[in-house]
Amino acid sequence: MTEPPAAPSPPSQLPPPAQRPPQPKPPVKPVPAWRKHLPMILMIVVVVAGLGFAIYYFLDGRNHTSTDDAYVNGDLVSLTPQVGGTVIAINTDESQYVQQGQLLVQLDPRDNEVALAQAEASLAQSVRDAAQLFAEGNRDAATVTAQRTQLRQASQDLARDRLLVAAHGVSDEDIQHDENALRNARAGVKQAQAALAATRAETVDTTPETHPRVRQAEANLRSAWLAAARVRVVAPVSGYVVRRVVQLGQQVTPATEMLAIVPAESMWIDANFKESQLAGLRIGQPVQVTADMYGSHVKYHGKVQGLTPGTGSALAVLPAENASGNWIKIVQRLPVRIGLDPQELAQHPLFVGLSTNIDVYVHDQGGLVVSKQPAWHAVLNTDVYAGQDAGADTEIARIVNQNLGRGDEILLPPQARGLP
Repeated sequence: MTEPPAAPSPPSQLPPPAQRPPQPKPPVKPVPAWRKHLPMILMIVVVVAGLGFAIYYFLDGRNHTSTDDAYVNGDLVSLTPQVGGTVIAINTDESQYVQQGQLLVQLDPRDNEVALAQAEASLAQSVRDAAQLFAEGNRDAATVTAQRTQLRQASQDLARDRLLVAAHGVSDEDIQHDENALRNARAGVKQAQAALAATRAETVDTTPETHPRVRQAEANLRSAWLAAARVRVVAPVSGYVVRRVVQLGQQVTPATEMLAIVPAESMWIDANFKESQLAGLRIGQPVQVTADMYGSHVKYHGKVQGLTPGTGSALAVLPAENASGNWIKIVQRLPVRIGLDPQELAQHPLFVGLSTNIDVYVHDQGGLVVSKQPAWHAVLNTDVYAGQDAGADTEIARIVNQNLGRGDEILLPPQARGLP
């Protein structure tokens, strides 16, 4: 079957190109005048900006030295017990604020109370022994007096009997007895004097209260008293607890670290400046500090307090070996200490290790790079341990008096004597 022929295509409706009328061209927009001067405008802007930066740099910019390699630092107070014992109570934890003198850790006090009782008994016995020595001294002195009396009596008897020998009033045997009695009396005097000297050697220039044995027992009692008081571990400073490693029931010794406290008001910045930035740094120059924690809207104001006389790499545990053949010069950084305003720290507290940005105004070059005089008050002290022996003198006086027969013999319990 054959296919039918294709239908013829309709003729084109467009005329041939030669017969088409010419099309009108779109109008050309005129170029704005400012575009013709754009390169000149850009050049003027660049020149003005450069001139403005130059003016700023020579008037103020060159007087600033900045770094972002700066971190908050502070005193880290490691708290260790003064005596060994078993932990029975923990009254604080990490991130908590503690006041100076606040009870933080309680140790089991029973062993120390037993030692204190032994020290009290030892002091009482020492007082009694000292009193006995003085009594023995009085006894030996009386013995010497009695022996001297016997010596005089024996000497008088012998002299009288010798006068009666010529009249045959006494026998030779009686004279012999008198002579033996005189010799015995002389020996008795010497023996009594030796005993008195021995007793006085132990009591010379002392009293029962000041005898060396009593003093030693008092010292032992003070030591036991302090040990009994030191089972209460208190905060030496006010601050935040940043680390707690002690656990309930742990057996601790004076070398065991239990807590670490950072005083909130004792913070500074350790800024690590490049060695090429150190030429203009001087002690006392003003510093503006911003912390990443608060952002740039919170600014701290401080001063340069000192430059560490050694770079971080030189003071590292493993310093760099620059004498090796593979040495490559690296720009070193020097730690610079920046002190902060305590009032600003109280309003916006900082914490150890936070990142900060430092801007030092180095226009004033009248300060020193290093100084032999301290630039800040570096003395740290605490008085929380000063009262640990409170009441010991009263207890010692009570024991001494009552064992010398001057007071009550009743022993008070530790709570009644002011002990924990």
